[in-house]
Amino acid sequence: MASSSSTVREPRPPTRGRPPGGRGRGEGARGRRPVTRVRRQLVTSPWLFAAPGLLVVGVFILYPFVSTVINAFTDRRTLIPGEFVGLANFRELLHDEMFWTGLRNSTLYVLGVVPALVVLPLLLALLVQKNIPGITFFRSAFYTPVVASIVVVGLIWVWLLDERGVVNALLEAIGVGKVGFLSDQWLLLLSAMAVTVWKGLGYYMIIYLAALAHVPRELHEAASVDGAGAVRRFLTVTVPAVRSTMVLVGALSSVAAFKVFSEVYLMAGPDGGPAGEDTTLVMLVQRTGTGLTGRVGYASAISVVVFVVTVALMLLVLRADRKEGA
Repeated sequence: MASSSSTVREPRPPTRGRPPGGRGRGEGARGRRPVTRVRRQLVTSPWLFAAPGLLVVGVFILYPFVSTVINAFTDRRTLIPGEFVGLANFRELLHDEMFWTGLRNSTLYVLGVVPALVVLPLLLALLVQKNIPGITFFRSAFYTPVVASIVVVGLIWVWLLDERGVVNALLEAIGVGKVGFLSDQWLLLLSAMAVTVWKGLGYYMIIYLAALAHVPRELHEAASVDGAGAVRRFLTVTVPAVRSTMVLVGALSSVAAFKVFSEVYLMAGPDGGPAGEDTTLVMLVQRTGTGLTGRVGYASAISVVVFVVTVALMLLVLRADRKEGA
C-alpha cells in the first residue's frame, strides 16, 4: 500500500483589518493626511506672509478712507459724534467762497506744475544720460532736493524770497527794487510752484533715465543717417519711445500737484497768504477739520471732492494717452 506523497497545507489565518488584495482603511487615511496638510499649507501660507502688509493697509488706508466717506454725510465735530445729514455738507460747498478759492488755486497749481514736471525732467535726463567725467556728481546734485525734507526746503526758499531775503537784496543791488514774492497773491502761488518743480525734478529724472535706457541706439543712428538733427531726433525718436513714461509722470505729478499742501502752507502761512487767497483744498481741509471746534464732517466732504477730482485727473490722462496711441 503506497503512502501518499502530498503534504497537507494548513490554511493561513486571515489578516485583521486589511481586506485581501488592498490596504486597510486606516492606512489609506494615513496616506491621505500628508497630502491634505500640504494643500492646506499651500493655501494659507501666502496669506500669512501678506497678513502684515494687509493689516497696515487696512488700518492706515482702508479704515481712514471708509471713515472719511461716512463722516462726509454727517455733522460730526472733533468732540461730538454727529448725526446723519445726507448731502447737506456738499450743498454747503456750493455756496462756500473759500472752497471755490481752494479749487481755483489747486487747479492752477496743476496747470502750472504738471507741464514743467513732464518736460523738464526729460531734458535733464537727456543731459545726465551721457557717460562723461563727473556726471555722477551732477546726478547726485540734481537728486538731492528729492531726499531733502520739504520743511527744510520750504524754510530755505522763504529765507531766499523774503522781503529782506537774499533775492530781494540782489535785486536792490542791481537797481530793480524789492519784489513781493511772499506778499503778492499770484507771485506767492508762482513761487510755491517753482519750489514744487525744483524739488520734483530729480525724482522724475530718475524715472526718465530708466525709460531712456531701453531706447535702442539704432533708432537714433538711423535718424542721424537720414539727416535728422538733435531737435528732430528728440521729437521723432525720444518722445515716442518714452511716451508711456510721460503719461505716468503726468498722472503722478497731477495728483501730487492737486493735493499740494506743504509748499503753500510754509510759504503762505496757515492763513493761506493775503486774505487767504492762496489757500488750496488740502489746506482748507486742514484748517476746517482740526482744532477743538473742527468740523470733521465738512472737512470730510471736501476730502471726498479732492479724491473724486484726483481720480478724474488720472482717468483724463489715461484717456488722452489712449487717443494718442489709437
